[in-house]
Amino acid sequence: MSGDNKNRFTIIKDDSNDGHGGYGVGAISLENMSSVIVDPNENKAYVDMGAMHARSDVERRVKFQPDRTKVPDGKLYWIVWVNVDRNENGPYYAGVAGCEILVDRPNKIAYKSMPEHVKHMEKSLKGHVIVDHMDEQSRHLLRDFLKEFKPEFWENSTDELKQALE
Repeated sequence: MSGDNKNRFTIIKDDSNDGHGGYGVGAISLENMSSVIVDPNENKAYVDMGAMHARSDVERRVKFQPDRTKVPDGKLYWIVWVNVDRNENGPYYAGVAGCEILVDRPNKIAYKSMPEHVKHMEKSLKGHVIVDHMDEQSRHLLRDFLKEFKPEFWENSTDELKQALE
């Protein structure tokens, strides 16, 4: 993935079915979803589309453990599923849901809850905002990133999202 593609949100596209109701109706589309990595250790947030397939930079070259206690020295990261939509004012951040991941790079082990990631991905697609379990520093990093990345998306976003990230 080139540097340009790693730092872009997916483009909002029209309905591929065009209302015909045929093949593919009811399929989940991830065209409007992007994954943002929030790294409170380095005070940064960035788009990493590799997370869509569990292949983000922080997820590579580690073996995932099903139990968080097996990764006691893991560094905290957040994979935040950000869904964009369009309203009367234009595109906006519609759904935002964060999921933690703990990575112990020296020991090449990590923890993440796959059911939580799938559930939060779905909630983001449905326009839910789930960030209250994130630490304050990480929420502020995410807020600042979203504001700076696409200011017009932020301006068009709901008060619920803005308040959740304050």
